[in-house]
Amino acid sequence: MLDHVSAKVSDVPAAKGFYEQLFAPLGVQLMMDGAEEGWCGFGTGSGIPQFWITNTEGRGAAHFAFTAPDRATVDAFYEAAIGAGGKDNGPPGLRSHYHANYYGAFVHDADGNNIEAVCHKPE
Repeated sequence: MLDHVSAKVSDVPAAKGFYEQLFAPLGVQLMMDGAEEGWCGFGTGSGIPQFWITNTEGRGAAHFAFTAPDRATVDAFYEAAIGAGGKDNGPPGLRSHYHANYYGAFVHDADGNNIEAVCHKPE
């Protein structure tokens, strides 16, 4: 169900150190370090990071990404979310800056949370 989540933090370098320490006993490690740019990704070392920290504006109070089985489902999610009153935060499309097959769509709910559906499969 959940693909990844992110938490908004005020100081990414400080939060990075905090999360590195608390995740160590769980076998979770820093996988992508963009602390100087305002983000970091943590995970189990395989695939993509499942937990992110960010201070990037516009991403919402919290971020939840749900796994979609295919790109058509991402499209349907977006249409359903907009139809239910969600606010566009990124229409369906490839996000190749994440990886070549990252196809996602983003909406904000009424409370400003950033909700995403994502498919990692090619076509």
